[in-house]
Amino acid sequence: MLAVLYKLASTKLFTSMEMLTQELEIKKRLLQECIRLLNGQMKAAKDAMDEAQESANEHHGAMEDKFESFRENCQIQRDMYARQLDELMTTMGLLRRINATKQNNEVSLGAVVLTELQNYFIGVSLGEIKLEGESYYAISGMSPIFKAMAGKTTGDSFEFRGKHYKILQIY
Repeated sequence: MLAVLYKLASTKLFTSMEMLTQELEIKKRLLQECIRLLNGQMKAAKDAMDEAQESANEHHGAMEDKFESFRENCQIQRDMYARQLDELMTTMGLLRRINATKQNNEVSLGAVVLTELQNYFIGVSLGEIKLEGESYYAISGMSPIFKAMAGKTTGDSFEFRGKHYKILQIY
């Protein structure tokens, strides 16, 4: 009898650990996809910044006033892309602080939150990410929906924009 109970407990523990491993694998893949998307945005901003600088350096206008005005506009564009790149680098720093191997028990940075209506990955705002046919919304810790669910645990409910959400699982 004791051997049967031990085997049953071992099987449940193994199944529980296997599910945790699968969940953390999903979290790791979500984090990797966020990093991939952010790297793409950073590359686009850097390329646009470089292109604006090249345009300013290469433009040869017949009239000096027009050339200076064009050059100033190119510099303004370059500065705008540089600020965008700086913001994206700051966002990447936040993503890199997320530990994909940590099991979250409450809604906080790095958590994957499954609700009856939608699934969320708490990190940075990057929109919808699809993994194995499931949709997850990458949201920021500053977003209004995060603030509505922050600190909640599995089984808790929250309201957001007139909709009722029940948290089914957090990891």
